[in-house]
Amino acid sequence: MDKLSDKLEIFKDKINTSLEISFHEALKDDDFKELVSTIDVPKKELIKYTSELESAKEEYSHCKNCKNILSCKNKIMGYCYSPMINEDGSLYFGYQICKYKKKIDKKNKYLENVYTINEPKEIKDASMKDIITTDKKRYETIKYITKFIKEYKKDQQQKGLYLHGSFGSGKTYLIAAMFNELAKDGIKSAIIFWPEFIQELKASFGNSFNEKLDYVKRVPLLLIDDIGAENTTAWSRDEIFCPIVQYRMEEKLPTFFTSNLDMKALETHFSVSKDSVDNVKSRRIIERIKQLTIDMELISKNLRK
Repeated sequence: MDKLSDKLEIFKDKINTSLEISFHEALKDDDFKELVSTIDVPKKELIKYTSELESAKEEYSHCKNCKNILSCKNKIMGYCYSPMINEDGSLYFGYQICKYKKKIDKKNKYLENVYTINEPKEIKDASMKDIITTDKKRYETIKYITKFIKEYKKDQQQKGLYLHGSFGSGKTYLIAAMFNELAKDGIKSAIIFWPEFIQELKASFGNSFNEKLDYVKRVPLLLIDDIGAENTTAWSRDEIFCPIVQYRMEEKLPTFFTSNLDMKALETHFSVSKDSVDNVKSRRIIERIKQLTIDMELISKNLRK
């Protein structure tokens, strides 16, 4: 047993010697030397982590020479693999956010005020400054949303917009840009792609169904995107859509709709489900939409081409 113990000690000494040699070899690199000099841990402890420190040094070197987040060469963009110290003084390694990523996150924090369901990144990042203003056919819509931003800050009981028109004309983008602008003042909103929202609600029975539906009913600003593109069922019309618009009408909560259908075509759409034809319920829904919104048409070139 003594011989085995002696062998283990000799093996351990060889490992420690090897680590120490590797550590001192690594110190020849100026960035490695600079990095370890910032760590308030005994040298004996640092030597144990030579390999990890060399990995951290690579990302440390990248960060030293980085000009912006697009130039990031690290494994995870905007983060640097770094040595850190626990409360007990022990060393560990993890990812720290860089100054460029931190600045971007702070700048875009207002976007957390806009809840989106199944919307592309372009819509989530929509900005008033990026709205195309050269097309005169968009003038009335831009004028409306500019006025809404100004008036809403004084009076939250504003009428929304039923914006219908040609495919790809930027209807959703315009309203999303308005919501994002208001989000900078802490105003909560939601943008839901209606056909997908219906499917998501179906899938959430017994889980978050009531929570999702209740949020959409009560959120201060709501955009129901692409209404009329879904397959009408009595359930989606009478149990989902109607309670949403009824509640928002009663509470005078600004509600927006985008559609490729005008109001008359939408009424026809709502009247026919796979089970029956119900013109009365459809007319009631359209009347609620009219109470909630200003009807506006946007016919413009297809911006998705």
